[in-house]
Amino acid sequence: MLSSNSLTQLLEIDYPIIQAPMLGVTTPAMVAAIANVGGLGSLPVGGLSPQKTIELIRQTKSGTNRPFSVNLFTHSTTGPVDQVQLDAMQQLLKSIYDELGLPFEHKLLADFTFYSYLDQVEVLIDEQVEIISFTFGTLEPDVVSQFKSRGTKLIGTATSVREAKVLADLGVDAIVAQGIEAGGHRGSFLTDEDLPQVGLMSLLPQVVDAVSPPVIAAGGLYDDRTINAAFLLGALGVQLGSMFITSDESAASDTYKEAVLTAHDTSTALTRAFSGRWARGIKNGFMERIEQSNVTIPYYTYQNILTAAMRTYGQQHNLRDFISLWAGQAAYRSQRGKSGDIFLSLVEKLKRSV
Repeated sequence: MLSSNSLTQLLEIDYPIIQAPMLGVTTPAMVAAIANVGGLGSLPVGGLSPQKTIELIRQTKSGTNRPFSVNLFTHSTTGPVDQVQLDAMQQLLKSIYDELGLPFEHKLLADFTFYSYLDQVEVLIDEQVEIISFTFGTLEPDVVSQFKSRGTKLIGTATSVREAKVLADLGVDAIVAQGIEAGGHRGSFLTDEDLPQVGLMSLLPQVVDAVSPPVIAAGGLYDDRTINAAFLLGALGVQLGSMFITSDESAASDTYKEAVLTAHDTSTALTRAFSGRWARGIKNGFMERIEQSNVTIPYYTYQNILTAAMRTYGQQHNLRDFISLWAGQAAYRSQRGKSGDIFLSLVEKLKRSV
């Protein structure tokens, strides 16, 4: 299953294993470590400024001369929101900030500013990024043309067969099929349907049958058995995130790592509490408080901005109830160690299982 295939040849990697981009957890050191042992490291830059994007790309390049991908957030809108909705949430959040001793600045709708992936396109071209993955939406056709004309490889994210077909029609080179088991934000982007909640073992073969680009399986994969199952269902590659949260190169706080290691199979839930966008994380006090309040949660990225200072404070002070503990349903199978060692240990298990 680890032999060369069209995906490894496309991405110029030794093994069809991708480290998932995890904003706030993945570091340039992690990406470089995975690239250096033959996998595809993924650098998340979604929503970041062009300057910060440059810094992270160059830091990663300083650690490896192997291919790695840069991951974008390509949502076209933030979702409908009004000042009344924002005021209600801000009133609730202010009480939480007050309890933590944090200042809270009330915001008007006009105060919110966002970076779009379109602000990063020139940077990616100038930095000669060879592989670009994206989630939360699609790329504009003219952007696809710009990247394709330079030989850039494009990887989209789908959580349903319909989304996979949209990405295939766009001309992507590979598609990540993200099952409901996956940790972090859902990659869903079709707004005319309910949030897809299809498990990977059901989604994967359907996507493989529906599209021609290579399909990469993501969600709940953590060992040779689950990965081999994905290969048997037609995946040409797998994407793993949660197993690297507890790695030495991870930016996750000690409390975050401990929460992952001590979790169990029912520890996670889908929530919009932290960011306004559906994401899977380990249940904690903030999630429960927001969801029990019955206050309407503003859409991403408004809620994400409103909770940013609290989440940063929670990470810095190891306050489990105020950290977005993004993790998949099998995250508790993670282990401590260097990212490269964790990766190579998995590779050895896969080789022995053949």
